[in-house]
Amino acid sequence: MEKLDISVLHSDYAKLDGQEVTVGGWVRSTRDIKSFGFIDLNDGTAFKGAQIFCDADMKDYAEVMKLNAGSSMICTGKVVLTPENKQPYEIHATNVTILNATDDTYPIQKKRHSAEFLREYAYLRGRTNIFNAVFRVRNKCAYAIHKFFQEENFMYMHTPIITSADCEGGSDVFRVTTHKFYDPKYMEKATPEGDFFGKNVFLTPTGQLEAEAFALTFSKVYTFGPTFRSENSNTTRHASEFWMIEPEMAFCDLQGDMDVMERMIKYIINYVFETCKAELEFLDQFVEKGLIDKLRNVVDNEFAHITYTEAMEILKKNNDKFEFKVEWGCDLQSEHERYLSEQVFKKPVFVTDYPKDIKAFYMRLNEDGKTVAACDLLAPGIGEIIGGSQREERYDVLLQKIKDFNLKPEDYEWYLNLRKYGSVVHSGYGLGFDRILMYVTGVSNIRDVQPCPRTPKNCNF
Repeated sequence: MEKLDISVLHSDYAKLDGQEVTVGGWVRSTRDIKSFGFIDLNDGTAFKGAQIFCDADMKDYAEVMKLNAGSSMICTGKVVLTPENKQPYEIHATNVTILNATDDTYPIQKKRHSAEFLREYAYLRGRTNIFNAVFRVRNKCAYAIHKFFQEENFMYMHTPIITSADCEGGSDVFRVTTHKFYDPKYMEKATPEGDFFGKNVFLTPTGQLEAEAFALTFSKVYTFGPTFRSENSNTTRHASEFWMIEPEMAFCDLQGDMDVMERMIKYIINYVFETCKAELEFLDQFVEKGLIDKLRNVVDNEFAHITYTEAMEILKKNNDKFEFKVEWGCDLQSEHERYLSEQVFKKPVFVTDYPKDIKAFYMRLNEDGKTVAACDLLAPGIGEIIGGSQREERYDVLLQKIKDFNLKPEDYEWYLNLRKYGSVVHSGYGLGFDRILMYVTGVSNIRDVQPCPRTPKNCNF
């Protein structure tokens, strides 16, 4: 069986006019008009499916027209151009082979389902228009990221998923162990030294530290892989497993870091404009009205810049509007981030030079001794989508910061040694892949841009 992708049909239908083709896919809907009928068939290779025209004289016509959504089939027929209709062509079926007919328990019906309902059927939700569009955009965004960094002469590095270092200095990490935790008597004598790696190890929350090491060899590197946080958070922006893009650049200060961030965001959006026109139009109509205009505003304007201290001055003047009141030294909440990007600047904005006590130990201490050379990129509609910094390249300063964060210097010996063996000014950032997808698609919940979401009490499909 030589099956033609429907995406190829969409591109080459004019050349295929009058030719016989075979397509396969899943039924979206059927429409029986007695003397003839139509099938909307989608094989997943394109957002829009192919329309199959079936004459009532066709073998098994009645059975075919009774097919429920989700049924699978193979269709052979002739390509016929239909320039006067909404679709430019259709396939006039000569033979339809039913592979599997769904019954009345099939949960994805023609009506619109809520996102909550579809999460219960995550293994099927890609067959709906919204998730079909979202996951197709996800694919193109992933490709655009690799394309951007390769064109910018970055080297792609695979950093470890199992790590002994908690880069962020927090406790929200998943421990990896071979200890028999289900055996109380065994666990009475269990120690980290007796575990598989001879120490406590975790699923990594970031590949940054290892990427820094490679950047100090190859100058420009990036990672793109899964990361994990065990934070018991059920917000619309947090997940327990998510993918991160983490470039690291030698001979690069904070300003250079922000320049790369801005170029990358605009590159991704422009690539989606080029490759996902139908998907964006659908999402603009059914998910976020004005989505395309919002994205155009991003690529057509320079991003704003403001220091944390300046941001505090703006926010304090409007404290009555916030649930969480601000004062210098506090971390920004989502409502503060969105106020700055949506109300004040009305476009993405970099906030720089945060207090050292609310940022990670590896960020470079500024000359004032109170702030670090860090930045967050805030975007309208979502808040923070990127966090980055110039890394602390001075051995003595980094060692003291590790101690100040109550971390063990011996756990970071190799990281400290990078500051002894050819240290240079270097910077990097982390982009949560799912966050940028939320922004590009207009989807408001991180669970709905992940094919298989992992959140507290949820690890089914």
